[in-house]
Amino acid sequence: MLAAQFESFVHPATIITTVPLAVGGGLIGLALTGMTLNLYSQIGIVMLVGLAAKNGILIVEFANQLRDEGLEIVEAIQQAATRRLRPILMTSIATVFGAVPLALAGGAGGGARSAIGVVIVFGVTLATLITLVLIPVIYARLARYTGSPEAVSRKLKAEMKAQDSASG
Repeated sequence: MLAAQFESFVHPATIITTVPLAVGGGLIGLALTGMTLNLYSQIGIVMLVGLAAKNGILIVEFANQLRDEGLEIVEAIQQAATRRLRPILMTSIATVFGAVPLALAGGAGGGARSAIGVVIVFGVTLATLITLVLIPVIYARLARYTGSPEAVSRKLKAEMKAQDSASG
């Protein structure tokens, strides 16, 4: 789906690189708290994969929009990472604080809820930190192998304009 959306395999690869590291954060959280990998923690991991990918998509999509406007790769990724920092931090912090009561849950069914909560708290925290650093680095390295999604349209418009001025 991401390859179709971005019209490239490079940008989805950039986004997907953070997912295993985010899952690793969830597994580290389980290990630190002495919990096991069970059905409930796996549900938390599925949620974690979506959250980690969302952060990457925010940065990559905005960098592509800036490249469409004519910015160079490094400028585009720097501006995208800077402008998307606040939304990424806001959603990640809200998710972590929302999952803290799950992680601290006790009583009937507390084990199930705490497994999901621990995975989300540790995983989202690590995924956010990794995303903010790793996505811009990987994008800067790999984006040179892709064109701006609107580059073809710009070239066609420029050629049509040149033909119109030559014939007129």
